[in-house]
Amino acid sequence: MSPSPTDSATPPDTPPPDTPPSDKSPPNTASTDRDPAPRAASHAGSKGVVILGGLSAIAQATARLYAAEGARIMLVGRNADRLSQVAADLRARGAARSEVSVLDLAAAAPQARDHLTGWSDSLGGIDHIHLAYGVLGEGPAPDTLPDLASLLDVNFTSAALWSEAAVDHLATRGRGALVVIGSVAGDRGRQSNYAYGAAKGGLALFVQGLAHRVSGSGVRVALVKPGFVDTPMTDRMKKGGPLWATPDAVARTLRRAADRGGPIHYAPWFWRFIMLAIRATPALVFHRTKL
Repeated sequence: MSPSPTDSATPPDTPPPDTPPSDKSPPNTASTDRDPAPRAASHAGSKGVVILGGLSAIAQATARLYAAEGARIMLVGRNADRLSQVAADLRARGAARSEVSVLDLAAAAPQARDHLTGWSDSLGGIDHIHLAYGVLGEGPAPDTLPDLASLLDVNFTSAALWSEAAVDHLATRGRGALVVIGSVAGDRGRQSNYAYGAAKGGLALFVQGLAHRVSGSGVRVALVKPGFVDTPMTDRMKKGGPLWATPDAVARTLRRAADRGGPIHYAPWFWRFIMLAIRATPALVFHRTKL
């Protein structure tokens, strides 16, 4: 069983070597592709949305849902050209604003609060924050300890920092939603991808704790756990069959989770019962499998 993909921190999003992203830039200068609409325009009824990892297939599908609602959208990722193309498409689909911020999210995580403040100023407020970046890796775990450290940092440490900062930011307004993409891989340690699964499992516990912390405050926190999703990250896998979902289907779950809160949603829903069975399998039996 393979984890779900959130591919905005993977090599396809890496900018050319001569234009590296930097987390040293002031947070208000990260945006590079702003809608020319006047900043003073009314935002009544329009949601401000930040998508961390805006170039993944799931993130783009989610952004299109918000664009159809006339939202103000900030896409964050590492490839300026691709971000600009997606932002232009979102404006054509009805987004009230569509801006981009070129940023290495893992490297910039310690400055997450400052960046969120800058994006909020640019958008005229943030209502929903989606964390949609990550790196899958290959095999059970990376071959070298530095590579393992990098995988854990991207998928857990930096994601936890962004999640903490996001909830803090929303709490100052007393409303809004954080939606984090997790994975069914985090439900039980398995030999096929235990490093990625451990990071996603740790993130799931962190997000559940955040949801508990802000319960009843007006801020919603949700974790969405996809199963198999047909995206570029899973191109190495054999696809097809009833267990596979499209990015659009997962995006609809993410959008609903933003309005309803969590703490946990599976995408599609039937993965909740599949993973319940996997978690309930005794180790003596489970260790005979090749999952």
